[in-house]
Amino acid sequence: MTDSTAQRRALARGGALSFVGSATSAALGFVLTVVFSRMLGTQGAGVVFQATGVFAVVMAFAKLGLDSTAIYLVPRVRLDDPRALRPLLRLMTLMSLAAGVLLVIVLEVLAPWVWKDDGARTLDSVRAVVLFVPVGALSVIASAVLRALGGVRQYVLVSNVALPVMRPPVVAVAAAATGSVVAVSAAWALPLVVVLAASAVLISAHLGALEDGAPARGLPDRALTRRVLAYTLPRTLSAGLEQALVWLDVLLVGLLAGDAAAGVYGGASRFIQAGLLVDAALRVVVSPQFSALLHTRQEDRLRDLHATATTWLVLVGTPVYVLLGCFAPVFLGLLGPEFSSGGWALTVLAAGVAITFLAGNIHSLLLMSGRSGWAAFNKAVVLVLNVVGNVVLLPRLGIVGAALTWTVCMTVDALLAVVEVDRLLGVRVRARDALVPLGVVLGTVGAPSLVTVLVMGRSATALAVACAVSAVAYLSACAALRGPLRLDGLAAAVRRRP
Repeated sequence: MTDSTAQRRALARGGALSFVGSATSAALGFVLTVVFSRMLGTQGAGVVFQATGVFAVVMAFAKLGLDSTAIYLVPRVRLDDPRALRPLLRLMTLMSLAAGVLLVIVLEVLAPWVWKDDGARTLDSVRAVVLFVPVGALSVIASAVLRALGGVRQYVLVSNVALPVMRPPVVAVAAAATGSVVAVSAAWALPLVVVLAASAVLISAHLGALEDGAPARGLPDRALTRRVLAYTLPRTLSAGLEQALVWLDVLLVGLLAGDAAAGVYGGASRFIQAGLLVDAALRVVVSPQFSALLHTRQEDRLRDLHATATTWLVLVGTPVYVLLGCFAPVFLGLLGPEFSSGGWALTVLAAGVAITFLAGNIHSLLLMSGRSGWAAFNKAVVLVLNVVGNVVLLPRLGIVGAALTWTVCMTVDALLAVVEVDRLLGVRVRARDALVPLGVVLGTVGAPSLVTVLVMGRSATALAVACAVSAVAYLSACAALRGPLRLDGLAAAVRRRP
């Protein structure tokens, strides 16, 4: 078996497990969105979407980029000196905890000034949910450490299964018992406490197995501390701006167009986020491998891994966005009849994700090379573009303008990363790695869906017909083109035990 084939099989096995977890998370995330929307309506859901958006942005700064730092550094430290892992994790915990508490204090003070004209519900919801920021930041970092230590199965069970399983019933109980968006916002964050506790126990077990002798005490030495700071400081900015890009348009829609519009746009955005399960599944597996291959300077294996991941991301991830774009009103109708007005916005958002998939896991590759400063620069550029685009287009085009702005921003972000990875690492995104699977998807899913829409319109029945026809055509094409699509031996790899 060649190194390339072995690497592809390892990616398939890890990716299959991660995909199952991501699919579970996406499905339950959709259930959670339905709970928000059905029980609270567009205005109530809009308030909760804004509050959780603020939480996500603040938490991104509170974790100081230490989740990416863990994925980048832990595999390397594990190879060089396993006894340095525990001091490293202590330092990361103290840094994030201090940042989280400080940010909570600052936001609790500033919130009344920021949301003074939006009513008490939004203000109180924001102030309630941000109290969980320190716990949320630590839980994300702990989950990343599990991934970096090789506990992909544990990471999937804790972060992709346990967390999304807990959220819908907790939120539903809070909504039914109180009818308060403030209580619902707090209930959304509460399961993070359980995730953090479970992750801490699992990490401790991993460290005990790796360490030879008594556990190391104290903090890491100066050299390792400098490596942490050198990576995490620019990554803090990058991660914060990244979350701002995810949520800023929802917040701006709420500020400029009202809670109801934010609810509709937030609902459309949740479909987009739920569909990112393939990207998330591959990223979980390839990021630590990128770091290790870069550390050991195995350039050929690195290029092959990125090419395989790109082909699979486009092939498996794009079909859902083709269906979302063609049948947007049908999907949004699941949230309630008042959400169907966001159909064109969802179509634009779906097209934007499909375009960015053509670059593969390019952002992970850039980050795992240690170039977190370049990633921060990219996010800063597109954040400015996002603000300008929303201010210009939102008043004229409504939430479709917000969707267009987001699509342009994501495309620019991917293009910047592609150029930087090419120039800095010598890893070029080859067009055929993305265009071959894209052609398969457009021919087997896009064409049948478009014909179905033209003949039957946008309805649940038409969606079912399109899915049935597309599935047959898609699977047939994958079987016929398994060589160019890098699918040789994939089924055997998934069935075989790791």
